[in-house]
Amino acid sequence: MHCSFCPMIFPLNAGIVTIDEMQYKEQIDLNRIPSHVAIIMDGNGRWAKQHGCERSYGHQAGAETVHIIAEEAAKLGVKYLTLYTFSTENWNRPSDEVAALMGLLFESIEEETFMKNNISFRVIGDIQALPENVQQRLAACVEHTSQNTGMCLVLALSYSSRWEITEAARRIASLVKEGELQPEDITPEKFAEQLATNFMPDPDLLIRTGGEIRLSNYLLWQCAYSELYFCDTYWPDFHEEELHEAICKYQKRERRFGKTSEQINQQEQ
Repeated sequence: MHCSFCPMIFPLNAGIVTIDEMQYKEQIDLNRIPSHVAIIMDGNGRWAKQHGCERSYGHQAGAETVHIIAEEAAKLGVKYLTLYTFSTENWNRPSDEVAALMGLLFESIEEETFMKNNISFRVIGDIQALPENVQQRLAACVEHTSQNTGMCLVLALSYSSRWEITEAARRIASLVKEGELQPEDITPEKFAEQLATNFMPDPDLLIRTGGEIRLSNYLLWQCAYSELYFCDTYWPDFHEEELHEAICKYQKRERRFGKTSEQINQQEQ
């Protein structure tokens, strides 16, 4: 189906600064930027349908948004940005859509963007399930950006939290079986060492776009104390100003981790 709107999706709102964007950006305390932001990028297909386009156009627009948000997060000082890109359940989608997504993934990995912004690149998930050419492209990007010292962009590909936790449990069981670990020595910290995310802290802020209010099998262990932010904006329309708003609202919350407000205030004094 031809769509006259779709060829105009790149760049999206480039150079446009709204009043709301200025308000939210000016409110951000750069000394309290969340160290790790995780995002469930939802709404690509519905965005495409809303604009009379095929779903693939929504995914293309969403890929452009990834670059926009990654660059802005890096500028703000976010240290880790983890994006739910393709879940293990997504393999159940129509084969033509899956093939298109794999092709888009291969084409949208731009090392130049990472190098220009000093961003390192990592991947979590059942990578062996991906097409061989995609695996090679991902591995090359991980290697070539490994010396970058800025933000780490992490793609969750062929990922689900239940898969990750099951794999971690298997590794723990193997360590016990081999006598390298005693059952009584299994702690939350020991378990977390076996998770795919063991190289980064748990998310401070989890954002989900697209209007749905659920975690959808994403970072369930890691988000035990994350601040959750849900918005109706479809992912292709989630740009700098929406990220600024999410961070502003995150900074207005009190993170107590089971303690009282009085205890938190005493620690901060």
